[in-house]
Amino acid sequence: MPGALLPLFPLGVVLFPRTDLPLHIFEDRYKKMIGEVLESTREFGVVLTMEKGIASVGCTARITNVTKTYDDGRMDIETTGYRRFEVEQLDEEEDYLRGRVEFFDDEDGTPPVEANTAKAIRGYYAMRALPSGQHLPEPRLNDPQLSFQLAQAVTSVNVRQVLLMSKSEAERIKRLAEYFPASAERERRLEHFRTIIPRNGHARLLPSS
Repeated sequence: MPGALLPLFPLGVVLFPRTDLPLHIFEDRYKKMIGEVLESTREFGVVLTMEKGIASVGCTARITNVTKTYDDGRMDIETTGYRRFEVEQLDEEEDYLRGRVEFFDDEDGTPPVEANTAKAIRGYYAMRALPSGQHLPEPRLNDPQLSFQLAQAVTSVNVRQVLLMSKSEAERIKRLAEYFPASAERERRLEHFRTIIPRNGHARLLPSS
C-alpha cells in the first residue's frame, strides 16, 4: 500500500504477525473505520497506546470474520496480525487516526541458537500450563518467525513492544528464553498468593451504614 494512509487503531495491546486478536468495536469513529476497511478489504494498523501518545511501531490487522453485528452498529470481529510498520507521519483529518507508514521485516538473517529456541518453547508451555495462561493458543511451531507465536505468552506490553520492533529472529528468541523462566515463576507466586490470601486475610468489609 505505498503512499496510502493506513487507518490506525490505538489499543492497550501489542499485536504480532500471524497471531489472532478478537475485537469489540463500539466507538462511533471506529465503527466508521472498520466499516470502511470492510468495504475496501484493506488492513488497519494496531498501535500501542502510551502515556504521551502512541508507539511508533505497530502491526497491521486483517479482518478474518465479523462474528456479530448489533443494531446500533457495534461489531464483534476476528482479526489476524499481518505485517509490521513504522509510523512516519500522522494524519488527523478523519474522525479516526491515520498514518503514513513504512513497512519492514527482519534484516538480520542469523538463525536462533537451538538451545535458546528449545528454552523459549519450554517457557511458552510453562506459561500456558498456568491458570492465567489457559487462554493461550497452541503455537504454530513451523512459523519461520516462531518468536511471534511464543511472544503471545508475554504479559508485559513493554516487552512485547520491544519484540515487535526487533528485526532479528535470533534476538527475539534469546529475549524470550531469558524472559519466560522469571515470568513463569512470578506468575506462580502471584497465583499462590491469590489462593492463600482469602484464607489467611485478617481484613473484612465494614457493614453498610
